[in-house]
Amino acid sequence: MKSLAMAWLAAASLSVTFVSAAPAGAMGTDATSLGTAVVPTEVIYPGDIISSGQLEEVDVTNPNLTGDYAKAIREVTGMVSKRTLLPGRTISVSALREPYAVTRGSNVRLVMNMGSMTITAAGTPLDDGAVGDSVRARNLDSGIIVNGTVLENGTIRVVAK
Repeated sequence: MKSLAMAWLAAASLSVTFVSAAPAGAMGTDATSLGTAVVPTEVIYPGDIISSGQLEEVDVTNPNLTGDYAKAIREVTGMVSKRTLLPGRTISVSALREPYAVTRGSNVRLVMNMGSMTITAAGTPLDDGAVGDSVRARNLDSGIIVNGTVLENGTIRVVAK
């Protein structure tokens, strides 16, 4: 009976050692697979369009790093900074925006489609807008303010009310 208890105790301590060693081993593999983060190599100011030459990818070594930081240079290239980005600091995705396709006060073409009929007019946006954004614009001929969606070519597709 005593030998059975000793065998059971030895088996239990072996399994405890194995179980406690498993997380440490798993922690070691997680430390190497934390991924990468994008950091600037120079100061990037608000309103600057970010180029790949201003960035580098670094290995993440801090397991406590959380949030919406950029993980690849392609996610950041061509975006516009909303705030100052410092060298060596991760870039939060919320600190970036798409470049504006139309800017307030510029001249644009307003387009309205009704079936097979297309109406175009000269207009000026009252808001800045990236592709896909809904903006207000003033028709330069009539003075009427309309709502529309910014298209890739810089025109505004007006929606009927």
